[in-house]
Amino acid sequence: MKEFPVQSKKSGSKPGQRVIKKYPNRRLYDTETSTYITLTDIKQLVMQSAPFVVRDAKSGDDLTRSILLQVILEEEAGGAPMFTEQVLSSLIRFYGQTMQSYMGPYLEKNIQAMTEVQAQLSEKAESLSPEMWSHFMTTQSPMLQGLMGNYVEQSKNVFLQMQEQMQKNTEQVLGAFGLKRP
Repeated sequence: MKEFPVQSKKSGSKPGQRVIKKYPNRRLYDTETSTYITLTDIKQLVMQSAPFVVRDAKSGDDLTRSILLQVILEEEAGGAPMFTEQVLSSLIRFYGQTMQSYMGPYLEKNIQAMTEVQAQLSEKAESLSPEMWSHFMTTQSPMLQGLMGNYVEQSKNVFLQMQEQMQKNTEQVLGAFGLKRP
């Protein structure tokens, strides 16, 4: 895979942000390297935490989210999907619901927390030999399962609190107009 420098030499968006142009023929052009790239290369940019934006070559519209969703779709189709059908169905059900605007920040906070847990585990694992790591994981499995169980429970509680707060806010707004919930 290609190694991508993090800093952008060309302008077009935020300073230091690489600009990828998407052409009508569905090809992606990296203005930093002056080469065509693939979704695999986009994934590599993400893995490197390189700041970038994908723009429509004609209109200049931001297509970054769309391209990132394509990368996720490729990864999901690649053999070891992260999302079950139940999870995907649940996500779809949130669209158009009152909780939709809360779901993005909620998921973002949870993914950030998981990233921090992963970083802590990786940091500890660096000093362990493969044999020591295997032994550690064998003996710590119940602890890790407990950690994940606690994390999921806390996450559920935060979500329920958000839902209760939203219901209270809704009742206050309706009350201000002299309306009551049915």
